[in-house]
Amino acid sequence: MSTQNETTTLKNSKELFVKMVVSNWELQNQRLNGWLAQLSDERLLEPVAEGKNRAVYLLGHLIAVNDGMISLLGLGERLYPELDEIFVKNPDRTFDEIPTVADLKTKWANLNAVLTRYFTELDADEWFGKHNAVSQENFAREPHRNKLNILINRTNHEAYHLGQLIFLKA
Repeated sequence: MSTQNETTTLKNSKELFVKMVVSNWELQNQRLNGWLAQLSDERLLEPVAEGKNRAVYLLGHLIAVNDGMISLLGLGERLYPELDEIFVKNPDRTFDEIPTVADLKTKWANLNAVLTRYFTELDADEWFGKHNAVSQENFAREPHRNKLNILINRTNHEAYHLGQLIFLKA
């Protein structure tokens, strides 16, 4: 096989792998959106199970964590850094007032639209580049600590919490 063919094959393989990972992220978002559409705002204020987090808290948590991808991947400034204090740094029910379900649903939809736009702008080689939480030295030793790995991690994180949310039946 010629070097040109090897280069083309590698590029095609990278593009396919990126497409698979981004498609899985989109699928998890579709599943969560479908779940959100089934439940009233009042139901989202309930815990997913006795003694567990409320659904609204898990939604805010997912927004805050996914929003962190923007700066972590070097795509720009976060949209909702103020959500970290409520939904990442503290447990549910720490604060008497949190954003409304309607506000969080709007933020969720907006964040996903922004992330989708960013993700379509990255080419396959950029996905395999280092993210902003790893040093050049560590990345040289551990090239799997790349942007695509962050998206895989966040997709799994979202799937995990969706698994918790489905206990709150419509």
